Amino acid sequence: MAKHIILLMSLVTLSFGLLAFAFEPSPLQDFCVADSTSSARVNGQPCKNPALVQASDFSFSGLHLPGNTSNPNGSKVTPVSVAQLPGLNTLGISMVRIDYAPWGINPPHTHPRATEILTVLEGSLQVGFVTSNPDNSLITKTLQKGDVFVFPVGLVHFQRNVGTGNAVAIAALSSQNPGVITIANAVFGSKPGISSDILAKAFQVDKSVVYQLQAKF
Repeated sequence: MAKHIILLMSLVTLSFGLLAFAFEPSPLQDFCVADSTSSARVNGQPCKNPALVQASDFSFSGLHLPGNTSNPNGSKVTPVSVAQLPGLNTLGISMVRIDYAPWGINPPHTHPRATEILTVLEGSLQVGFVTSNPDNSLITKTLQKGDVFVFPVGLVHFQRNVGTGNAVAIAALSSQNPGVITIANAVFGSKPGISSDILAKAFQVDKSVVYQLQAKF
């Protein structure tokens, strides 16, 4: 019996270890500032020579500036990932500022490599995510200034400004490079385009509807 308990504990420990390594591994040094000039191809970014690292590698300015929401969605995402802040490399975290015009949306999208936690700085936001198949349950809530909401990794989610004024949110993500897949863009705007036969059958609509949507993206 004791051997069975030890074996079970070992399997549980191994499972948690594998789960941890399914995401970004812990850094093995103080920092690994991304070297954008390197031609090396690695999973992430190669490290800059530590002797050449400066404070500016760990700093980003500009999140106090409103984003331009003059677009069809009425929103603007200002990212601070490893591309904008090289010192984030290997640290497994990033952030964004999101500006919303009145009734603007951050359309349904996913982050394939990150969980997102969002807090409202100004305005009111309806937020939500959809659980995976087969339930596809919508989890949604209206947030006010100071409220916080979390979007689990990989799930389709969205935000909408439900106020009459501008809204602003800040979100943190559990990856230096979380990625973003906007559902409509990916499905109807892929290059080359997905066959209209496939999309018409998938969405149970006429091909003319598919052609119309593809033309928009």
